[in-house]
Amino acid sequence: MANSGGNSGRKLMILNSTTPIFNLKLYIVIAIGFCLVLSCALLVFLCFHRNRKSKRVKHSSGSIPLVSKEIVEIKPGRDDHRTQSVKCAIDDWEKKSEEREKREIAKEMKKSDDVSESVMSESESSSTTTTTTTATTALSVKVENIGWGRWYTLRELEIATRGFSDGNIVGEGGYGVVYRGVLGDGSVVAVKNLLNNKGQAEKEFKVEVEAIGKVRHKNLVDLVGYCAEGARRILVYEYVNNGNLEQWLHGDVGPVSPLTWDIRMRIAVGTAKGLAYLHEGLEPKVVHRDIKSSNILLDRNWNAKVSDFGLAKLLGSETSYVTTRVMGTFGYVSPEYASTGMLNEGSDVYSFGVLLMEIITGRSPVDYSRPAGEMNLIDWFKGMVASRRGEELVDPLIEVPPSSRALKRALLVCLRCIDLDANKRPKMGQIVHMLEADEILFRVEPRPTRETTALLPITAAATNFPNPSKDVMPYALKQQTSIIKPFSAAVCAINISLTPVADVQ
Repeated sequence: MANSGGNSGRKLMILNSTTPIFNLKLYIVIAIGFCLVLSCALLVFLCFHRNRKSKRVKHSSGSIPLVSKEIVEIKPGRDDHRTQSVKCAIDDWEKKSEEREKREIAKEMKKSDDVSESVMSESESSSTTTTTTTATTALSVKVENIGWGRWYTLRELEIATRGFSDGNIVGEGGYGVVYRGVLGDGSVVAVKNLLNNKGQAEKEFKVEVEAIGKVRHKNLVDLVGYCAEGARRILVYEYVNNGNLEQWLHGDVGPVSPLTWDIRMRIAVGTAKGLAYLHEGLEPKVVHRDIKSSNILLDRNWNAKVSDFGLAKLLGSETSYVTTRVMGTFGYVSPEYASTGMLNEGSDVYSFGVLLMEIITGRSPVDYSRPAGEMNLIDWFKGMVASRRGEELVDPLIEVPPSSRALKRALLVCLRCIDLDANKRPKMGQIVHMLEADEILFRVEPRPTRETTALLPITAAATNFPNPSKDVMPYALKQQTSIIKPFSAAVCAINISLTPVADVQ
C-alpha cells in the first residue's frame, strides 16, 4: 500500500513538473498536444469529405460528353436536396417575367401556320415549359450542346407535345409516332417517339444520330436534338409544315391536284439533290434504304425534304456494297437487293425511279384495287411506253399537261433508274442534271415512217444504255461526252412513241 501511494505521488509530481516549453506544466503540454492532433485529424476529415461531395455533384450534373455516337443514358429520379429552395427562387423570377414570355411566345406562334391551336393556349403551354425547364436545370439535369444538336429532357418534350397527346400526332410509322411540339422558346419541332420493339428503338436511334446528326442540307430534314432517358429514345427534328408527298398524291385533293407538273418536277429535283448529297457529298456515304413518297416532306413552297433515316446504312469509299437484311417498303425495293441482300446507292436510285413514276402518274407502286394489268406500277408503266401511249401516263388530276419534251425527259429518267442492271443506272448527281436541263440535245434525226419501224423493246431501247461517266455533267452545257449519245438515242426512242409521224420534220 505504501509503495502504491508513493508511485501515485511520484506520477503527480512528474505531471506537475515544469517543462522547457514556455515553462508550462507537463500536463498542460500533453493537453495542448492532444488538441492539436485532434484538430489535424478533423481538418483532414473535412477536406476528404468536401472532395467526395464535389465529385458527386460533378458526376450528377447531367452533362453529356461531346461524343455523337455514344449516347449517355440519364437515370431519372436523382433530385438534389436543395430542390425546394431553388424552386422558390425560380417561382419568384417567373412571376416577374411571365408576361414578357407570353408576349414573345404569342409573336412566335403567329408565324406558325398551324390553325389547330390558339395563340393563348400555346402561350400558356410555353410559359409552363419555361418554368419546368428552368426548374429541371436547377435540379442538375441541364441541357447542353453536343456539337450538332441539343439534348432535351423527357419532361421538356412531354410539355411540348402536351403529354404526347393524340391531338398532336402528325404521322405514324412502324418504328415510332411523330408529334408536333412547341418548345419553351416558341419554336415548332417534330418529336419522334421511337417504339421500343425488341430493341428497335435503340437501333434506329443510333442509326439516325450517326447518319444525319451533323448533316445539313436544304433537301434533308434536320435532326436538331434528342432525348435518352431510361428506356425512352426520342428524336427531335425541324418541323416541316405541309405534310408529305404521299398525302398530296393519294389523298383527297379534289378534282384538280394542287401539284402542277412544274411543282412535281421541283419536288423530284429536290429529292434527287438530297440523295445526291448523301451518296456523293459525304464520307462515308449514306444509303437511305427507304425512299418512298411518305418519307418526302414538303414545306409551304413545295420544297422537298428527305426524312426518316432509321433504315440508313453507311458505306465507305472502299466498299462497293454491304450485305444486310432486306428492309424497305414493298414496291420500292430494287430487285437485286431483294434477292441477294446486297445494298449500295444503286438501290436508292431504283427507289427514286419508282418514286418519279409515282409523281408522274399519281399512282401507288402497288395498287390491288386496279385491274390485273395495272396493279404493278412498273410493269404498267413500261407497257404504256412500249405501246406508244406515254401521254396517258400523266396523272389526270394535273390540269395543264406537260410539254412533250418535259414528259420525254421525265420518262427517260424513270426508265434509266429502274434498269435491272444496277451498274447501268445513273448516279443521283447525273439524275439531277438530267431533270434540270432545259436544253437537252433532242436531236430530230431522219427516221423511217412508223409503218416500217418497229419500236425497240423497252429493255433494249430505253434501259440498256452504257453507264455514263461520273464526271459527265452538266448536260445543259451540251458537252460532247460519252453520255450524250445514249441519252440522245433514248430520247429518239421515246420520240417514236410520243410524237405523231406528222410532227417529224
